[in-house]
Amino acid sequence: MRVRSILPILVIFVIAGFLRFYQLGQNPPSLTWDEASWGYNAYSLLRTGKDEFGRFLPLDYLESFGDFKPPVYAYLTILPVAFFGLNEFATRFASAFFGTLTVLVTYHLVKRIFISSDSRERYALVSALFLALSPWHINLSRAAFEANVATFFLIAGIWLFLVGVQKNRWILLLSITSFVGSVYTFNTTRIIAPLLFLLLVISFRKNIFREMKVPIAGLFVGIALLLPTLPFLLSPQARLRFQEVNIFSDSGPVVTANQQIARNDNALWSKILQNRRIFYAREYIKHYFDNLSPSFLFIRGDGNPKFSTQHVGQLFLFDLPFLVLGILFLFRRREGNWYLLPLWFILGILPAGTARETPHALRIETVLPVPQIVIAYGLVQIASIASRLRYMKQAYIKVSVALALIVFLFLNVSYYLHDYYTHYPRTFSREWQYGYADAFSYIQVNESLYDRIYFTTDLGRPYIYYIFSSKLDPSQFQKTASIKRDSFGFVNVERVGKYYFQPNLPGSDASMGKVLFVNSPAKVPKYASVVKTFSLLNGEPSLVAYTL
Repeated sequence: MRVRSILPILVIFVIAGFLRFYQLGQNPPSLTWDEASWGYNAYSLLRTGKDEFGRFLPLDYLESFGDFKPPVYAYLTILPVAFFGLNEFATRFASAFFGTLTVLVTYHLVKRIFISSDSRERYALVSALFLALSPWHINLSRAAFEANVATFFLIAGIWLFLVGVQKNRWILLLSITSFVGSVYTFNTTRIIAPLLFLLLVISFRKNIFREMKVPIAGLFVGIALLLPTLPFLLSPQARLRFQEVNIFSDSGPVVTANQQIARNDNALWSKILQNRRIFYAREYIKHYFDNLSPSFLFIRGDGNPKFSTQHVGQLFLFDLPFLVLGILFLFRRREGNWYLLPLWFILGILPAGTARETPHALRIETVLPVPQIVIAYGLVQIASIASRLRYMKQAYIKVSVALALIVFLFLNVSYYLHDYYTHYPRTFSREWQYGYADAFSYIQVNESLYDRIYFTTDLGRPYIYYIFSSKLDPSQFQKTASIKRDSFGFVNVERVGKYYFQPNLPGSDASMGKVLFVNSPAKVPKYASVVKTFSLLNGEPSLVAYTL
């Protein structure tokens, strides 16, 4: 009986793992520079105990191309790199692993949210299944996106919190640890985690503060865990990324407001109605609701091919009717701790509304698995109602309706997976910086033939691919690299040993010795002697190696 009870979730868990790990090192077709940076930092920590730029066991941040990222993903990647080597599979392992675990934690979370419902097992199983099959979650689990791991910590934190207030209050300490883990993993969760934790504390305050031992212990645990990163969170570096991408750094609304007020002779009503704050508020509301657009959710998905195949929404078309029904049933039936779901969803999008680039599947991944839970709730509710209808009591009708739904879901999933594995890599290999790995593999075999190697920065950040693919000793990198930081905090590695990384490559000079150039095709001189061309998966040339 015990085996039969765990078999459904075990099957779902295996499906989730297969969809996240199958061909993980080959698709997406190449590492982005952010992924390569995670892999090399893990390698550096493994070999030297220091990050890429020589900081010993950093807990506050990792410096990455002018961004200052929470460091947990690099630490989680140390063991995969130790076991599998420094490669694509090892670099993405943590995201796929925690993405798979998220499906299992979602199952347990849903049972806690609807703890008083007789249907909680069905809600939990269907929610886990929909998350396992979700194109949104699969896409983000198959690349080294730290947001995906942070989402696991958030979901685990909420689940453990509910276990704590419903069963054993000391488990609240594990919940706090999980929430803090999310703060150390992704920038957005530095805002979302405190908001969700505060929501839970307010919701269950009577239970939590019934006696003060656990709250006091939790306060000390939370402060102790956050202490290493608090100075950084209050520093200018922590605000750098936000200043770069937020709508409030755009002076356009200020200029527009001042112009309109001037046209109205500085009238008081104009200063009130056409105030820059109103313009910013309007922009924020627009950007917030961009993340709810039907095209984003159900048709094409995120406009960035790293987060979507561009042919399937973040959710399936199959999900649409059950999402609507789920919302209606959720507010009507109000089972268990149902209210957590809409509040979680609303809070999850708050930081993304400040971003210039919206909608953004990665920045709002913190809302998962709320849509899948609501969809599952709608499906289970409508199935329960249908089973009580007179004409649905006939076996052939039940089987026909169930079969039709299964076929529709199967077609949605099959279309997505076929597109993802057959067309997606060829169509979007450029967006994944494909070509770097081939170029550096070739160069490393032949680098002894050249005194200098000049590599274009047109495709962005080539140095990280060199040190990643060559598994360059981190100590050697720190000693030989020529690194410049501009006033905005951006890092430029201009040289590592005989490798030079420049936007505009020089001409040949006898004093340089024998030189190999690697440039974008449009910048190759007509008189160059082409050594090798590196192409994208669709056949387009990406980089050209030549001599002069």
